[in-house]
Amino acid sequence: MPNLPPLSALRAFEAAARHLSFRAAADELNVTQSAISHQVAELERRLGVSLFRRHSRRVELTDAGATYQPYVRDAFDRIEQGTALVTRGAATLDVQVYVTVAVRWLIPRLHRFNATQPDIRVRLNTSTFDWEFDEAAGDVAIVCTDRPERPGLHATHLFDAQLVAVCSPAADAATTSLPLLQLYTAPDEADAWRRAAGLPDTAATATTRFDSYLLAIEAAIEGQGIAVVPSFLVESDLRSGRLATPFDASIPQPRRWYLVCRSGQQQLPQVRAFADWLHAEVGAAQ
Repeated sequence: MPNLPPLSALRAFEAAARHLSFRAAADELNVTQSAISHQVAELERRLGVSLFRRHSRRVELTDAGATYQPYVRDAFDRIEQGTALVTRGAATLDVQVYVTVAVRWLIPRLHRFNATQPDIRVRLNTSTFDWEFDEAAGDVAIVCTDRPERPGLHATHLFDAQLVAVCSPAADAATTSLPLLQLYTAPDEADAWRRAAGLPDTAATATTRFDSYLLAIEAAIEGQGIAVVPSFLVESDLRSGRLATPFDASIPQPRRWYLVCRSGQQQLPQVRAFADWLHAEVGAAQ
């Protein structure tokens, strides 16, 4: 195949096109920025077209580059899929997941996946951010969002959650004086639940704000207030009596839960196996 460009040049182009940054591509591929620039320039010379428009602090794809990028991305995905099919030994699956979901839902179940898929080695990468899928940190991500359709990504709906209010059983009798614990990463959820419960705008809120459900749940267990959280994260605590539900109000979580990966990678054997297992676990829990 004499007309095929060098693989290193294609890899440099694909990374730069995905990040729209020569510097970020260099960091990902562990080479210098000048090496990326040289590889891309050589690729452009061989193709006879410009793939990027260079600006002082950024690059953007030309029409030719935007046309070429998905073909190159698909080629690398197919190579990865073929490698996974023929390579013996354990495949690795990097899963990006919120720390609360990892601790309170995924890890207690993960032994079942390991038992049925011993040739897939799962590596968890926890995140407390909104949901942004970091391709460098994960093959798949379990995310909560109201905007799953994003360029270059494939999203599969997993489940919808209900928001409930929980507190320490010891504090249940004093709920009228307990503050409402809030996540500054999802402030709309506590407010939506408060309105559904018929609590006034003046309902006391705790001075401390949290960046994860995990911290809010722990604060509720310690009797510091009422946490509004997805019910699937506190099922074991409610069963064991560590937490109680002082109000009957329950509302749908505004965002839905998805499994996300790069477009095309949903057919990788390890991704498909993990997705099938997740759907089975969700179905068994409902």
